[in-house]
Parts: sequence; structure tokens; C-alpha cells
Amino acid sequence: MHSTSARVFGGLRALLLGAAAMGAGVAAATEAVAQEVQRGGRLTVAADTEPRNINPAMVASNGVFFVSSKVVEPLAEMDYEAGLRGVLAVGWEGSEDGRTITFRLREGVAWSDGTPFTSADVAFSAMEVWKPLQNLGRAIFADLEAVETPDDHTAVFRFTRPTPLQLIENALPAVSAVLPRHLYQGTDIAQNPLNNAPVGTGPFLFAEHRPGEYFRLTRNPGYWGEGQPYLDEIVYRVLPDAASKAAALETGDIQLTAFSAVPLTDLARLDAIDGISVIPGGYEGITYHITLEINHRRAELANPLVRRALAHAIDRNFIVDVVFMGYAAASTGPVPATAADFYTADVPAHAFDPAEAERLLDEAGYPRGADGTRFSLRLRPAPWFQMTRATGDYVRQALQQVGIAVELVTADSGAHSVAVYTDHDFDLAIGSPVWRNDPAISTTILFQGGLPAGVPFSNQYGYDDPEMNALIAAAAAELDRDRRVALYHDFQRKAATDLPIIHLVDFTFITVARDEVKGVASNPRWATSSWADTWVAR
Repeated sequence: MHSTSARVFGGLRALLLGAAAMGAGVAAATEAVAQEVQRGGRLTVAADTEPRNINPAMVASNGVFFVSSKVVEPLAEMDYEAGLRGVLAVGWEGSEDGRTITFRLREGVAWSDGTPFTSADVAFSAMEVWKPLQNLGRAIFADLEAVETPDDHTAVFRFTRPTPLQLIENALPAVSAVLPRHLYQGTDIAQNPLNNAPVGTGPFLFAEHRPGEYFRLTRNPGYWGEGQPYLDEIVYRVLPDAASKAAALETGDIQLTAFSAVPLTDLARLDAIDGISVIPGGYEGITYHITLEINHRRAELANPLVRRALAHAIDRNFIVDVVFMGYAAASTGPVPATAADFYTADVPAHAFDPAEAERLLDEAGYPRGADGTRFSLRLRPAPWFQMTRATGDYVRQALQQVGIAVELVTADSGAHSVAVYTDHDFDLAIGSPVWRNDPAISTTILFQGGLPAGVPFSNQYGYDDPEMNALIAAAAAELDRDRRVALYHDFQRKAATDLPIIHLVDFTFITVARDEVKGVASNPRWATSSWADTWVAR
């Protein structure tokens, strides 16, 4: 039966930043409920990227969701109280053998062109888009054999192998955006122009995109949510420069920035300005890691003693305090502490200890030379966040302190991805994988061996351990929730023992908003949710 419960996401309330930081986000959401909603008006927000494809059914990424989640809806979304709440689905249940999941769909929903939403849209999206084309869905729905539609409001997912209901539930917010079959069927889905002008069932309609200037969404008058949305319009102004975002907030030219778009160094100053607030809540379901990716093809790095030395040479608390200014937490491994159902602290620890790092390097057979250097490495910091670049600078200095010379190699995002995930042209890299509510989603792929070259944000490190592969496979097929969680505890212990990559810190993002914006941080994926309940006081 449908087994969603608050405990699935119970740890999300314990934000990495602690209860005090969380209070800001909760207060914002509570305030919105307490005040009388004012309808209408425009919300102007900052956008620092312009994805080439904003179809969330194909590209499950935060940059895409930020805009398109207001237009194209998933089957379910995360919720602080319920854990998971239905959106286009109102309920679901799994069979005892794990081969069938039946979704009951919301009635009275129409696409923005007036065509009724039905189970045929869900079946088409699952079989023709999520399974073959979506970056995450290709793994999540690899064993999806068919979707049956016994009536317009029932979709029966059939799998060739037992598939944990827990996994599918946890994946729904990110992987289940539903497309209109009548506008995609018979077309080249990957090239359909609606990928850049989406049609959905959501609270807003896609209005226009002026490259280099803005995206604009308008209110969907036929939205199924009673009385929603409250806003008439959302405008995403393209402001790639961080300083310009802070200035625009101060002048009122924009009302909100998300995803830590404003430099952390500006947060205290902005929070002190009357009418502007820093809100750390609303991202608990989008926890990121900062990782040290390690190329095991390099002889020195294939040695587990060297990898342990690297872990001891890096001060995670320095990264938390200096790079993230406290808006992060030291990591213990691939599952963050916010994921209460899966996390375990019972893993081998590698505390900051440069002397131990030096001892391990000596033991591994790499003594300091006459110039004090043991060996040299090339480090590629991922270019997508200022924090990944700054962490790269720090790691270079930390490793040099224990006799490892490090050359920083920088590139734009495209060249970095090719170098690390296709060409394997790196020794070390700073990565930033995202935790998506379940280890099988965007997490175990960092440790699974045998993956083909070119799969981004995956194990391209040359690490291929049979015991780890068996653990990942067993957990992916385990239907019993308690046994599945126990397997993922073993997975975390194995990851912390082998250190194929090193998890350094876990972090979520920050919203900065003018105080007239209400309903901010109302769910754990707020920035990537529909904003149907967001409004502007006038």
C-alpha cells in the first residue's frame, strides 16, 4: 500500500545550519499563512543561467526546475509535514512482489491548451521520455516494462524486476514531470520546440524568453488548484554577475535570488537592510556535497593509503567556516545527516591530522624528496559554484603542506565535464554531486563500477570494487524498507573505508528576498517547486 510517511523526510527539518537558521525559513512560511493573501502582481527574480532545454521531463536539474516547475508538474512533491504530497497523482500503492505500482491520478486537470490530462499522458511520459531520455529516469526506470491505463485516471507501472516502492516514491519529485502526449507524440521529442516553451498543467503558463534578458511566466487561469496561483506573473531576469544581483535586490529591481546566487560574503550586510531577509530554509530536499574526485588510474591514487592520507590532510571544518562561512556541515560520506532514514554516523572517520597524512604517505612509499615534494598532481575544480573553485584553492594548499605539489587546471563547464567524465584527463577534481532523497538517485552512481565513459556526475574514477557493486545491486532490488536501509548503512561504511572519492562538506542553498515576497521556503524543494502559494504584499 501507499507507504509515504513523514519519517521518510523526517531529517529534513534538521537543516545543516541548525535550528536557528531553519527558523528563518519556517517563519517566512508561517507568516504567509498568518497574513491574508493578496492576489495579483509580479514577482521578479534573478536567473544566472539560461538552460538550452527547459523540459524537466528530459533534463532533471535545478537550473531547469527553477523555471519550468511552475509550468510542468510532477506526480508528487516533497512536503514538510507529510513527507510527500500528491500533485498530479493523489495516491499510489505497490504490489507485494515489487513489480507493480498503481497511481491514482487527479481528476479535473487540463493542459493549458484545454486538453484534458489523462493517464495516457503519464504512460507516454514514462515510456517515451523518462525511461529513454531523462538523465535520472534512465536509471530509475531502467526496469520499467510498460505502463497500463485501465481508465483515464489510473496508471499501472509494471517492472521486469522487483523495484522498491521507497525508491520510486523518493524519486517522484525529481523524475516524474508529465508532458502532454498530444503535443509530443509522433515528433522528435528531443528536438520538439516545446522543450524551450513548455506546455503543462501547472499554475503558470510559459509566456516568452528573450535570450540574455529574461524568462516570463503568466498566471494559468485554468489551474486546478483552487484559487491558485496568487501571482499574475513571474519574471526571471538574467543577471549572471553576482554583484549585480545584490545591487538589484537593494534597489528593488528584483525581489528574490535563489540557489545562493548572492555571494555568502554579502549575506550579513543584506540581512541587516530593512526590507530584505536571508532565508536558509526550503532547500533541505536539494542537499549538495563537495567532493574530492580521485582518478584511480594514477598509481599513487590507486593506493588506499594515499587516499586515506588525502582525507587526513584536508580540514573539512576550514571549508565549512571559511569557504562556506558556516553555511555547510562537515560530511561523513555519501548520505547527508539530513537524510534521517538512510544516514548513519557509524562509519570510519578521517579527522584532520596532517601528521597522520604524512605518516601514511611515508608508509605508502612516497617520502619527501630533496625539494620537500613527494609527487605532483593536477586538480580540476568544478566551475559551477564559487565554492567549488574556492575549495580547489584550499585543497591545493592543504596537500602542499604534506608534500604533494598540486597544479590547478581550470576550464569552463563544458570542457570540465568532458575532461573529467569522458576523457578522464585529471588526477583530482572538486565535484558537487546532489543528494536526491535516496541513495539510488544520483548517489550510488558515484561508486558503481563498469559505467561507460561520458556519463556525467558518475563514477569515472577507475574504481570498480565487486563488493561495492554487489551492495549497490542488492539495495536497488531490496523491497523491505528496513533491510534496504541496513544495506545503505553498509554502503556508507564501505565508501568511508575505500574512499574512492572523498566527501568533504554537505550544503544547501540560501534565498535572499525582499520582505514583500510571502510563502518562501514553504516546502523542502521550494525553489524547484510550483510557487502556486507564493504571493507579493503591496
